[in-house]
Amino acid sequence: MATTSRCYRCGDRYEDPARVRCTCGEPVWFETDTAAFSWDGCRDYDGMWRYEPLLPIDRPKGIARAAGGTPLVRSEGLDAVAGCQVYVKDEGEHPTGSYKDRGSAVAVPHAVAASGGAVGTVSYGNMAMSTAAHAAGLDRECVVLVPDEIPSVRLELIDQYDPTIVRVDGDYGALYDDALELSTELPISILVSDAPSRISGYKTALFEICEAFAPDVPDAIVLPTSSGGFASGIWRGIRDLEAAGSLDEPPRLYLVQTDTSDPLTRAFDAGVADPAPLTDDEIGETIAHSIGNPDPPSGGRALAAVRDTGGSVVSVSDDDIRAAQRQFAVDGGFCVEPASATSLAGATRLSERGAIGSDDDVVLVPTGTGFKELGTGDASIATERANRAALPERLASLLTDT
Repeated sequence: MATTSRCYRCGDRYEDPARVRCTCGEPVWFETDTAAFSWDGCRDYDGMWRYEPLLPIDRPKGIARAAGGTPLVRSEGLDAVAGCQVYVKDEGEHPTGSYKDRGSAVAVPHAVAASGGAVGTVSYGNMAMSTAAHAAGLDRECVVLVPDEIPSVRLELIDQYDPTIVRVDGDYGALYDDALELSTELPISILVSDAPSRISGYKTALFEICEAFAPDVPDAIVLPTSSGGFASGIWRGIRDLEAAGSLDEPPRLYLVQTDTSDPLTRAFDAGVADPAPLTDDEIGETIAHSIGNPDPPSGGRALAAVRDTGGSVVSVSDDDIRAAQRQFAVDGGFCVEPASATSLAGATRLSERGAIGSDDDVVLVPTGTGFKELGTGDASIATERANRAALPERLASLLTDT
């Protein structure tokens, strides 16, 4: 099991497998031995465990074995919308419907092996469901810290895995730092969004994309961004493949935020290394609630990833997101959550700016399924009606109209 971690910024190394942040304040990630890695040497396993030599643990038992291996689909129907040649890496195909399963598949078994106690997380969405599911798969106690005003539909989704759910009153955003302290004071490993073990799991999405394109490489990858953890994982994967000699020219990494909470976009446009936390007055409501993070803990690392690969950060409006979510479904056949739709909305914005071209191979990463969101939106759906006896004639008229 990997125990050595390093700060991406200052280079300091640590031997504590539970450490999340460097003394300089930046997040750490596990070091990887890439010396013997090659595509031909991948394990004969399903999903993300093909890349076991680049992961901090051996393939565990349980639901973790179902993580990874999501489809990469060439989606010509989205080309005109995005202004490029679109490939969709559908992370909604995971056991709990989001990319978080890649992180939990490594983080939960890693924590159990390191400490043997309970596991937990701070989340009221995809990460809560994923952590609880993977803990259940290992028969491990799980505690999920959620905001006091959490919607009942989310409680229902989380509760199906039978974790202990604690509704916390007060500043929910401050729970990230609280979680790091609680993990040292109590017999519990609270797996925050950018825990090094999670980052190790996230990087397997990049491995799958690059192996599918090999020996070529996509021109760009576009993904939604909140805490910066997934972006950090993609960058970690790029660095691993470069070190292994399996990647000469990395894809440009583009991150997309909602314009109601976009500290990374503001920092990128300002040319600064770290995002400034947004104040309450600077934050608005958004349908893409899962990426509305005003103070991303891995924000500096996400910005470094973008600049290192020649990419950028863009923001999109709720109207852009709604249109993209509809286009994902109608033009591509994908049901994605609003946060995931930002990848298509962002690609459209980038093509309008000339950052990506019509001949570019661009991978959009919808990070979560939209099926968990159904029933929470506008129910005023247009339908047609017909009497059964008149159905043939009615269908004929409808088909003629189309």
